Amino acid sequence: MFLVLLSAFIGVFTSFELTVQRRRRSATRRSRLRRELLRNFSNNIVSPTIYCHLNAAVPILRLYFEDGADLRPKLRLSRQSIQSLIAAVKPECDHGWEKDVEVLVFLYWLAHAASYRVVSLTFDIPKSTVHDIVHRMSKAVIGILRQLIAFPSADDLEAVGAGFAQLAGSPAFRVVAGAIDGCHIRIKPPASDVQCYFNRKLFNSVQLQAITDHQGKFLDIFVGYPGSVHDARVLKNSPVYTGRLFPPAGKCILGDGGYPCLSAPICLMTPYREPVQNAVQARYNRKHSRARNIVERAFGMLKTRWRSIFFKALEVSPAFVPDVIACCTVLHNLCLSNGDIVDPEVAEDDDGPPEPCNTEASAGEHVRDNLAAAVSAPGNCVPALHEHDYL
Repeated sequence: MFLVLLSAFIGVFTSFELTVQRRRRSATRRSRLRRELLRNFSNNIVSPTIYCHLNAAVPILRLYFEDGADLRPKLRLSRQSIQSLIAAVKPECDHGWEKDVEVLVFLYWLAHAASYRVVSLTFDIPKSTVHDIVHRMSKAVIGILRQLIAFPSADDLEAVGAGFAQLAGSPAFRVVAGAIDGCHIRIKPPASDVQCYFNRKLFNSVQLQAITDHQGKFLDIFVGYPGSVHDARVLKNSPVYTGRLFPPAGKCILGDGGYPCLSAPICLMTPYREPVQNAVQARYNRKHSRARNIVERAFGMLKTRWRSIFFKALEVSPAFVPDVIACCTVLHNLCLSNGDIVDPEVAEDDDGPPEPCNTEASAGEHVRDNLAAAVSAPGNCVPALHEHDYL
């Protein structure tokens, strides 16, 4: 019995001694590795950013590194637009995958609205890494939002007004500085307050309010209000309205019948209610519709490029939806600046019921009447009219 206990004690002591020796060796190796890393970093031999290696067998990466290959079917952007995005964004961290790979992962996720699991299989990287890349790149893209989405300067306003006059077919619309409208983005039903997101079109959504110029470029966006809120109320709570940011004095923006006709705090021109009372109002409505249609076209291009985002429920948390939509609008402007244009989808023109009048806002009917009169005014007077004095 004594021998059995003695052998067991010797075995336990030997095992403990081996464990202590292994820990000492591990600590010695870690200390040596730490000294080598510090020495290498001080000599600028090792860079902390180089520890990820590309898998050349991944098809999407082979397509990207193949010169001349068309990337639009997979990533919805041309090669030139992608290169411009890579040059513009500045991710916060200085380690991980190279910036161009992170841009490709982010664009693939946007283009297909796929789960992180699907994207991880496509690029052969961990699912958690895809999640980190998507959120990191969304912050980086939003970081350049004010560079790509901004109000035009005083010099550019003249060109914008001329563009709207050409769209409308009337020089009276040179006073127009933009067109405004709202768009509903489908989302999955949230866990709380689901009734707030259920809109009049009978699906859950988050709203995007946008102002565009005559070329369909976004000048201002306001996204995040739930779908049950009326377009006019979204406008009245947006910074462009509360801060009187746009348009400048002497200019106006065009909106559909769901908005109120205003002269203050911002000048917003809407069409006359049907049925119109005379030919002057009918002519104004036709010109107004032709000029305002550019914002519908911009939404159509946005939906065509990011079909997976806008034509099915966006399966991310409601708090992350505004970031995703803002990134889509930034990339839209980036593509337009690079000549990367897609044919727009035909958008539904649904004004919705009018919002009750706000007593704090000034009605703009008199401004609209003056604009309608200018639209119907003859461009060239008959020469015989100049031959007499009319008192």
